[in-house]
Amino acid sequence: MQKIFTKEFKPGEKWSGCIGKGKYIHFKALGDNANVSILLYNMRDTSERYNMPDSTKAQYTYHLTKGNVLMSDNGRVLASIVQDSTGWNDTISGHTTRIMTDEKYGKTTYQSEGNDYYRCGEENFKVELVRNNMSKRDLVPCVNLFSKVYVEEDGSMHYDTEHCKYGDTVTLRTEMDIIFIASNTPNPLDPSKDYPSVPVTLEVYDAPKVDLLDECVQHRTENYRAFENTWDYNNLLGI
Repeated sequence: MQKIFTKEFKPGEKWSGCIGKGKYIHFKALGDNANVSILLYNMRDTSERYNMPDSTKAQYTYHLTKGNVLMSDNGRVLASIVQDSTGWNDTISGHTTRIMTDEKYGKTTYQSEGNDYYRCGEENFKVELVRNNMSKRDLVPCVNLFSKVYVEEDGSMHYDTEHCKYGDTVTLRTEMDIIFIASNTPNPLDPSKDYPSVPVTLEVYDAPKVDLLDECVQHRTENYRAFENTWDYNNLLGI
């Protein structure tokens, strides 16, 4: 496969970019306990974006892994998970905030620490949203790649500190032209008192055309309908 783009995320780093349909987005953890929070928007109409409730209820799950898709609020597939060495990516914990980060890891500022200050997911997302002609009003629940958060019978949520290991990988395939936003910031439920310092690489490749036998298409009937909606949308746009 021809590599189109590559980037290494330092701890706390953020990035956004327009990625066309039919691309692999491949993440690799360069240390244990990585977490990358991601958001997805329709490049042509940003009012359409990843919808956590629809994605989880339609696929009868509260976490995502190989075979699952990231659905939009219009019942279409923004991206599919085609490879996942971890078996679990968190959808329910959200992102870190400035207050949460200061309370857990200690207050830092750019003025005192420069680029070494502790960044949070909320601020990272807001900056990248503005760069893509959106605002904080467009901030929605994210997906936390590499993280496992499970729920006990009493409703308590728990973060698995042993879930992600060095070398773990997750690969998404874009099914529409999207704006992709990523923030290499901690999972909000990570109990560590030290700010995680795990770099992660991102690589983009061309992906082969999807057919009806594709695992993500066949995962559930709801997935198949969402793919049909996506194909109709792309075909009418001539893409």
